[in-house]
Amino acid sequence: MKSFFDKLTGTNNLDKEIDELIDFENDNNGNNNSSLSSKEEDNYKEGELAVDIYDEGENIIVKAMIAGVKPEDLDVSITRDMITIHGSRHEEKEMSKDNYHQQELYWGSFSRTIMLPAEVDISESEAHEKHGLLILTLPKVDKEKRTKLKIR
Repeated sequence: MKSFFDKLTGTNNLDKEIDELIDFENDNNGNNNSSLSSKEEDNYKEGELAVDIYDEGENIIVKAMIAGVKPEDLDVSITRDMITIHGSRHEEKEMSKDNYHQQELYWGSFSRTIMLPAEVDISESEAHEKHGLLILTLPKVDKEKRTKLKIR
């Protein structure tokens, strides 16, 4: 028999509705009936790279920690107003999840696309890596720069 509080709030019905909703979500998202193994699902999850971006007068500087990423596993693409950093970090030794006491490092693919605060000169841009820190120097396009054209 329902208590006065249960009748007033409808908690028993609410609990049942929540359980049904969770079951529905699991069925539709494939969480319980997934044909992918957890290892395959991890491959589809992509981390987001943390970055610092600041203006250094004539340049925009982008910094990102990429420790443990091999240069051949890193791709940096730029346009005049956007940058995309994509890569992957692979664990050298596979460990069973049961053997971990704590696991905080990110392993797998990551990417980050950032709209730049100003247009940059793609041809003059530079990328350096030092001690696991990726440093991109992106010279800003000088929109105020003028030149006189000679008429031939």
